[in-house]
Amino acid sequence: MTKQKILQTGANYSFHSYFELPNDTDEILAEFGYSFRRARLSLPRTTQPIPRVSELRQQLEETIPVVTLSSEAAKREILIAPVLSRVAVICQALLRIEYPLKVSDQLQGTLDYLIQTQQSLIVVEAKRDDLTRGFTQLGVEMIALAQMNETLVSVYGAVTIGDVWVFGKLEQSIRMITRDISSYTLPDDLEVLLQILLGILRSQD
Repeated sequence: MTKQKILQTGANYSFHSYFELPNDTDEILAEFGYSFRRARLSLPRTTQPIPRVSELRQQLEETIPVVTLSSEAAKREILIAPVLSRVAVICQALLRIEYPLKVSDQLQGTLDYLIQTQQSLIVVEAKRDDLTRGFTQLGVEMIALAQMNETLVSVYGAVTIGDVWVFGKLEQSIRMITRDISSYTLPDDLEVLLQILLGILRSQD
């Protein structure tokens, strides 16, 4: 039986379009020639002390109980931006917010967050608290970045609904995208999350 194509020839798709599609993640990523799997990722972690982590933890613990986190904007401002801003300061890397990107009519849109050093790290918040569809969108965004810079061996990304973060990795050589079966929560896993984010951005992989 011939496999039916999901993407229509000549049609335009934004990154958000892939969040809206009803198809499974593996089916959508296969449209771009990538395989998909769920597995435990061995993520890089920095072993260096992280400055002011206790202050950031206190800020999150004091703010979360008194702010309604029902909107994407609230989650970004209260939970996501403080973490990524701290990472950007420590790495002295530019944090791009609402970054426009167009590779083709099927790979275009806005990345919620992008930090780039030797690696690219994308973070998107999952709309409607849906990590599964959020990861599909993330996967397509990682493919777009990989096509923009073919010298990258791998591209790391994270999808978050604010208090829960899940990482992914794109490996260029085998055209594989892996979703980590582990997840990290705020504020409890803050230090581990920072160690991973910094480890990715400082790695040479």
